[in-house]
Amino acid sequence: MSESNISPRRSLLATIFISSSEPRLRAGWRLLIQTILLIVLVIIVGRLFSLKLIVDMKIRFREIEELLVFVGSIYIARRFLDKRSFVSLGFKLDRCVLCDILAGIVITFVLLGLIFVVLQTLGWLQFKSFAWNTNSWQVILSQTLPYLMVFVLVGFNEELLYRGYYLQTLTSGRNLFWGLILSSTIFGIEHLSNPNATWVGAVGDGLLGLFFAYGYIRTKQLWLPIGLHIGWNFFDSTVFGFPVSGWSIYSLIHINLSGPEIWTGGAFGTEAGLIILPVLVLGTILVYLYTRQRLTLKNQ
Repeated sequence: MSESNISPRRSLLATIFISSSEPRLRAGWRLLIQTILLIVLVIIVGRLFSLKLIVDMKIRFREIEELLVFVGSIYIARRFLDKRSFVSLGFKLDRCVLCDILAGIVITFVLLGLIFVVLQTLGWLQFKSFAWNTNSWQVILSQTLPYLMVFVLVGFNEELLYRGYYLQTLTSGRNLFWGLILSSTIFGIEHLSNPNATWVGAVGDGLLGLFFAYGYIRTKQLWLPIGLHIGWNFFDSTVFGFPVSGWSIYSLIHINLSGPEIWTGGAFGTEAGLIILPVLVLGTILVYLYTRQRLTLKNQ
């Protein structure tokens, strides 16, 4: 029974605060309290980190802070408000974990590689050089590996929050459709604080959020979305040299984008370009094909 189906026999306070299907707070109140917990933990954890770190180190420590804040607030909310286990969000440990993460990474390599090839074929992307043409391998590794670690943390943190707690809590309160729309909209709007942000880019990131969510819907676990998220950020920026949601960082391939921004996304990156639409359709097909056999065996 959905929480929106309210029994007329319940008191006004129960109707406002308590779910109609089980003895716990309604989804909206659980989300509000989790947000308050998150803000409190941001303040506490922020005090534990030095404010005098250099900018580059702040970027790396920020992801660790987010890990502590997201896991802490969601664990408390999940345990005491949702009355569910943290693992039940989609962190079941089985033989599919590594396969799902690697599959997500491979799928996004194909998608970003396709974008690179298409834009180059159209003459909108000019290849300039490889990083190893001008940098030593020591420099390349010292720049690339830290960003890979950052993107691993980003992938875990944001999938835990958006496809984990937000999507599943909103779905429990309304239905899957509204859970997908609202969680992906929040995900897109959150990127408006990034450099070179536009509403077009926010819409693109919202669609990207729906793509990640499809990985969760097909597997009922977060491992595949985490792999998709890690792979998208890493290959988009560190490998192929595009800006990723407005951030331009060290890359293995140096390029120059000169095509129309409506297609390439310009300074915000591929998420703000129309090129993302057919690519996400292809990605959805690849996720479907990857998960098809598993679901077939499960339904037998």
